[in-house]
Amino acid sequence: MQNELELRKGSKAYFSEDFVSIEYDFANHYLYVNWKGYQTEGSVKQGCEKMLEALLHYKCQNILNDNTNVLGIWTPAAQWVGENWLPRMVEAGLKYFAWVYSPSMLSQISTNEALKHTPPINIVKTFYDLESAKRSLTAKK
Repeated sequence: MQNELELRKGSKAYFSEDFVSIEYDFANHYLYVNWKGYQTEGSVKQGCEKMLEALLHYKCQNILNDNTNVLGIWTPAAQWVGENWLPRMVEAGLKYFAWVYSPSMLSQISTNEALKHTPPINIVKTFYDLESAKRSLTAKK
């Protein structure tokens, strides 16, 4: 009964803290990750590890990584994201990562820094608005 209710709602929360929330979109078969506020190296690493857990839990291949609400710079974690975490996500089955930039230029610098450290895996696509990212994901179904 609980699963039926979640399916009707369209998504199910997996993890939620003040700095990030992760939910699974049943209709479109992707994780929606909403980062919020200022990020630290610790919050980025914790949120990313939870994202990896959720990817494995739901056996999904696509992620909508929304940085629209991120403020400020988080470069201390950028190299780890690109060199350590993203390759592990690919090993876990990630096929497509739609990454929405924050309007904050400092956060955009951090995102670009992470991508600079990412091996050439060609699964990350960046967007400046959430709707374009959503359309790209629904086209992947």
